[in-house]
Amino acid sequence: MTRRPHLLTVAHGTRTAAGNEVARALTSAAASRLGWEATTSYVELCAPLFAEAVREVRGPVIAVPLLLSTGYHLRQDLPAALTDLEHVLLGRSLGPDRLLAAAQVERLLEAGATPGQPVVMVAAGSTDPAATADLDRATHLLAQAWGAPVRLATLSGRGTRPEDVVRPGDAVSPYLLATGHFHRKARHDALAAGAAVVAGVVGPHPRVAGLVAERALALAPAALRASA
Repeated sequence: MTRRPHLLTVAHGTRTAAGNEVARALTSAAASRLGWEATTSYVELCAPLFAEAVREVRGPVIAVPLLLSTGYHLRQDLPAALTDLEHVLLGRSLGPDRLLAAAQVERLLEAGATPGQPVVMVAAGSTDPAATADLDRATHLLAQAWGAPVRLATLSGRGTRPEDVVRPGDAVSPYLLATGHFHRKARHDALAAGAAVVAGVVGPHPRVAGLVAERALALAPAALRASA
């Protein structure tokens, strides 16, 4: 391949600086694997915004959302920003995926969870029915990877809240890419409900960086054809 696409990632964005750094770290790691130039952007709350960055990057461009489920941003905001930009190809949400589940397992073990311990996966949540389907699938994948039952709780939108799902002695796996408001709430609510262990966010895990690179490579041929 003589021409190489430009990788443009887009994370949600948070007011927590450490949370935004996760997106930059993942983008850098994925770009190193690919040997491509790359730019990190955000939907809101952090610069550069996707709507601005996407008009400054020369094509062909592959936009990989660092979003774990389908939802309003992926259905509305991001496509709207691509009006008249035929050189940009937008990928689907990062999750659900077996690589994310494997990363979650490692975070659980790092936090001190015991194999076979009941787990509650806590997600940000959404009002989008497609997001609910994604979260159900992510829960199933985590249960397969963990080898024990996993129950789902959401912090907003559809679903059941952690205080009604977490039982004393459970381990909790935040289905969140980066720290921020939802991470703090997930940890607080889980511990208040009696969780014995609360894992860290998925974060800039090597498996996730590999997933970002994998998604970009899958779209590369189409992106190059579209910009030819």
